[in-house]
Amino acid sequence: MKFGLTSQFTCSYLPDRDERLLVHVGDALEGQVYDKLIQAGFRRSGEQMYRPHCTRCDECKAIRINLAEYTPSRSHKRLLNKNKDLHLFWRSSKDIKLADYFPLYADYISERHRDGSMYPPDLNSFLTFNQCAWRQPYFLEARLDNRIVAVAITDKVANGLSAFYTFFAPDLDKRSLGSFMILAQIEQAQQLDYPYLYLGYYINECNKMNYKTQYSGYEWFNGENWLNEPLTG
Repeated sequence: MKFGLTSQFTCSYLPDRDERLLVHVGDALEGQVYDKLIQAGFRRSGEQMYRPHCTRCDECKAIRINLAEYTPSRSHKRLLNKNKDLHLFWRSSKDIKLADYFPLYADYISERHRDGSMYPPDLNSFLTFNQCAWRQPYFLEARLDNRIVAVAITDKVANGLSAFYTFFAPDLDKRSLGSFMILAQIEQAQQLDYPYLYLGYYINECNKMNYKTQYSGYEWFNGENWLNEPLTG
């Protein structure tokens, strides 16, 4: 495998710090490489595989849930009950038209992430970010009656599911749809008999990224091994 380092740029999550990425330089076996690299703390953005490699910061910790050790908390049970009127549908890439999800995504970005790099929402950027020639994602839809109110974009990897990106109707914020869709992906992974659900990066100092330790059975990657020790910062 070959890797390269990006130049430093302002961190998207901790704007007082600089970020740098270790990026895989693609070859003809990207899908097989992805299966290996996600177990080494890497993530995917479009077709690029990367892992933070910052000079003076080690805040990003890759998180996954060991589903054999997961037990829903009381709050998670209440959340599931609150959303029991939602209907979930598991779609493959060939079953959907990705652009059809853009209006929901645009509402989500415009209401929830106006301070982020994805604002203002752009259709071409949305398609580029989510499409991948060598690993077709899956889409977990949550519907309220006939309305799609949340979409979790998910990758199947060798030993689990990887939660890639989730967006939802901002007018239904009382339903905590972001957390609910993680619970839905846990259930989907269990149905597929997968051992893990990968959740991306935990950042203790960032409220948008520090919720991932709320799920029991979580493990974090220390650069060499996955640990089941508590992660507090």
